[in-house]
Amino acid sequence: MANEVARRAVHMSGVVLPGAYLLGVLSYAQLRWTFVVGSLVTIGLEAVRLLIGLDWRLYDVLTREYEQRNLAGYALYMLASTAVVLVFEPRVALPAVLMLMVADPISGLLGSGELRATKAASVILVTFAVCLVLAYPFVPLLPAVLGAAAATFADGVKPVIWGYVIDDNASIPVLAAVGIAVGLWVTGGAVPSILG
Repeated sequence: MANEVARRAVHMSGVVLPGAYLLGVLSYAQLRWTFVVGSLVTIGLEAVRLLIGLDWRLYDVLTREYEQRNLAGYALYMLASTAVVLVFEPRVALPAVLMLMVADPISGLLGSGELRATKAASVILVTFAVCLVLAYPFVPLLPAVLGAAAATFADGVKPVIWGYVIDDNASIPVLAAVGIAVGLWVTGGAVPSILG
């Protein structure tokens, strides 16, 4: 359980990046570059870990057994967040990455110890509520609901494709951003431009 709490704390520490933008410390261009640099460092660390066999104690604490020989969740988290920040404007990207950084660890702690294909209904409801609270300050209600529903689905259901479990560290920000963007399009909001 201690390792699980440590993983969740590291997960939530990512809030520093969107927080820096929201507080005016970084421009959106600087935030994008910070994510890109973070992704490059992550790729380097994972290459060393998987190809050379770097065995730091930190990896034992912060990665799960199934990640020992595969791309770790933190790498998927960083790469997916970077993609979302590069592709979408702030009002779409920020709530999407915040759903990964805040709602996912809360959901993970509430559902710890469960070995299920889908999470319990109570965990799913809490996850949706947290995602909605995170999205609504950025966008109108319909895009917020669609983004929250997409993130909740990504978090609560673990689809297996060709024998591989789709990791929610990759799917939450991407599906949330797409849900928000679709909601904006439906409500007549501008469709976010790529790298605009």
